[in-house]
Formats: sequence, structure tokens, C-alpha cells
Amino acid sequence: MDDLRNIPLFPLRAVLFDGGRLPLRIFEPRYMDMIGSCMRKDTPFGVVLIRQGRDARLSADDEQPEIFDVGTEATIIDFNQLEAGMLGILARGGRKFRVHETWELKNHLLMGRVERLPEEPSGMTTADHGPLLDLLRQLLKHPMIGKLELEIDFEDARDLGWRLAELLPIEPEVKQGLLELDRPDERLAALDRLVSRLSA
Repeated sequence: MDDLRNIPLFPLRAVLFDGGRLPLRIFEPRYMDMIGSCMRKDTPFGVVLIRQGRDARLSADDEQPEIFDVGTEATIIDFNQLEAGMLGILARGGRKFRVHETWELKNHLLMGRVERLPEEPSGMTTADHGPLLDLLRQLLKHPMIGKLELEIDFEDARDLGWRLAELLPIEPEVKQGLLELDRPDERLAALDRLVSRLSA
């Protein structure tokens, strides 16, 4: 546990994977401050899936949502000013982490003491992955997905699993289960079973 660090957390009903793109509309002051700080210091924030509760703080009595303890570092790669004082950002997914402790700042921003998890082992896609590769290529033809300008190595089993897991129209909790897997072959096997059920 030598790699523990403190980072701001952004609880969402979304799961981010390594190399993925996450467009966000920022309007709450706590997140405006967080984004400003991350951009000035060139530091990431953490995206974590909400297990129970909501992301927006609508009143002073609202509590922090309950979150899953595995999330993904996010780095801001683009931003633009939107209407009504909102800020649009595009974040890129990085390393996975495990949350060991959380606390709330005075501005209600959730902070986490997190441990970066080991990088997943690399592996090549094979002929057995043909149907999943074809499915990914079909998904990439969608105009909204095309706008994300994803960089994909179709020969990398990690990339195939990450991109399919984030792009398939499945429940966030299912995506979280896929995120928490440690090996690309396990994730691709789970995706293969999932796609078979969806197409049945």
C-alpha cells in the first residue's frame, strides 16, 4: 500500500475504463472548483460509480452517495464554456484504483484515499475474438460514438474489452463488474457470454 494518494472523487451513474472518453457537463460549484484545480495542477480526479444515492447535491441536507470502491482516474483533455454558466469537459480514463477511505471537504466535494491497482497484463486478440471485434466495429459507426475519437488497438485484448464494456448498452452495475476484472481474457469471456444473452 505504498501507492496511496488523495484525489477528488466524482460519483456518477457511469463507469469509465482505461483509454475511454467521458464527456461531462459541470455546473455545481464544488465540481467547478475541482476541475479548475485539476487543470491548474495537471492532476486527475477519480470517477466512481454510485451504488446508492444521487450525484447532484440539491439541498444542504443531501448526503454523499454510497459508491463502489473501485474506480478510474480521469484526466481532462478538453473543455469548453457552455450556456447558463456550465462547463463542458472531456475526460480520458487512466489507471484503476481502489478507495480505502473517503471524507467530505467544506464545499461538499468528496475526497478519497486511493490505491492505484496494477496495470492489466497485455494480450493479443485472436480469431476467437472475431465476433467481438466485428461488434466493436459496428458500434464505432454510430455518429455519437464517432465524435469521441477513440484510439483503439484492435490487436490488443485489453483495448477490445475496455471499449466494448463502455460502449455496449448495459447497466452501469454490469459495467462495474467488468471494470473490476483483473485480466483481459476474463473480461472478453464475460463479454462473449453477455453478448450471447443480449442477442438470444
